[in-house]
Amino acid sequence: MSDKLFKIAGVSKLAGSYKVRFANDMTRVKVLAKTGHTEIELIDLPKAMSKPELVTFLKTSELYNRAEFKQAIDAADEKYNGSATVKVAGVKVKAPAKAPAKASTKATATA
Repeated sequence: MSDKLFKIAGVSKLAGSYKVRFANDMTRVKVLAKTGHTEIELIDLPKAMSKPELVTFLKTSELYNRAEFKQAIDAADEKYNGSATVKVAGVKVKAPAKAPAKASTKATATA
């Protein structure tokens, strides 16, 4: 995984599909528009961030309130931050939450 940092992030639509976009300045909007992207929503980040940090931040932004953007942000979150869902033979099975360890007690017999 790259350790590159980004100052701008958001979501755009291309060929009917929404994806999270990463950039370092707002000129990225022109490039996206020129290559056929629509519904381009980019925001300035409070600080430069890596992709995993950035996607986590997007989940707290107003962009996450739009259902179609939410799906794209969740997909990017799974890609860059992993997931507790495991795919087995084409079926998704949620990984069980770890139960707290039980303290073992030993009884000693006295005669």
